[in-house]
Amino acid sequence: MRTLKNVFVVIGALVPVIYCGSLLYYFLDLSGSVQEAEAEGLGPTLLGLGAVGLLFCIPLIVKIVRIFARPRSPGSGPDAPTRDDESGFDADAAIARYKAWRSQEAAPNAPAARPAHEGGGPARRPGFGRKIR
Repeated sequence: MRTLKNVFVVIGALVPVIYCGSLLYYFLDLSGSVQEAEAEGLGPTLLGLGAVGLLFCIPLIVKIVRIFARPRSPGSGPDAPTRDDESGFDADAAIARYKAWRSQEAAPNAPAARPAHEGGGPARRPGFGRKIR
């Protein structure tokens, strides 16, 4: 999935470069040469298209470098161990420990009685919200 995303990212960055390059090629082909294009008044257009095309090359180069310079995940490759092997976690043993712990705690503890309020009445309920007086 990641490679498909990378392909679309590179194609998206390549589209404006190709567009500016094709316009530059079109105007040069229409004139025949750079000197004729300048004589017809297309010099600034060609210069601007070249500059904009070069500016669009910067994100393209950065995206390509990021794709190839991205650090690979540890253990990736054909002979990499599976996730279960490298973690050393045994799910069956964890479930057995949990069941043993639950059997020791067979009778649930009764909730602790709330301490009496100084006035002799029940203690205030702990919690958030409006205060009840």
